[in-house]
Amino acid sequence: MIGVEVIVFGILTRLPAKDATKCKSVCMEWCALLSMQPFEREHSSRSLLPSNQKTLLTHLLICSVYPMEFKTGDYGTPTNIQFPFLPGLKGIATLAHLDGLLCVSLQPTHDLALWNPTTTRYKLLSTPASQGLYNNTTDAVGLYKGPSDDYNVLPIKRSTGVTTAQIYSRHFGT
Repeated sequence: MIGVEVIVFGILTRLPAKDATKCKSVCMEWCALLSMQPFEREHSSRSLLPSNQKTLLTHLLICSVYPMEFKTGDYGTPTNIQFPFLPGLKGIATLAHLDGLLCVSLQPTHDLALWNPTTTRYKLLSTPASQGLYNNTTDAVGLYKGPSDDYNVLPIKRSTGVTTAQIYSRHFGT
C-alpha cells in the first residue's frame, strides 16, 4: 500500500510553482515538504517537460513569460511579471540560469541576485563590505549545482592582473 506522504508528494510536484508555493500555508508538514531539496528537484524535473516550457523575455524593466509550444514553435499569450527588486533600477542583466533559477546583475548597483521568476522570490548576494559583486565589463559569473544539490554562484572578478573568485552557497546564504 502506498503511503499518504508519497501520494501527496506526487500530487504537489505536479502543481504549477505558484500553486505549490501557496500550499506551504496549508500546514507545517506541507511547508516542510515543499521547502526540501528532493521536492525542488522533482518539481524542477517535471517542469522541464516540453508541455510546460516557458520563455522569459525582458525588455527595459518589463519581464514577460510566454508559454511555448515546442512542436510548432508558437508562443502563447504572455504573462507580465513585476520585477521584485528595489526601485530605482536602471537595468537588469541575466548572467546565468539553472533549473529555472536566474543569476542577474542589478544596475547601477552592480549587485548580484538569485531570482526565481516563477515565484518572484529573490536573494541579494553581497560581499562582506557590501560592495557590488559584478562589473559587466570585466567580470564573469557561473551558476552550478554542488555535490549536496545546493545552488552555488561563482563570481569571478578581474582587475589589473588579479583574478579573484568567491563561492556563494544558496543553502548556507554565504
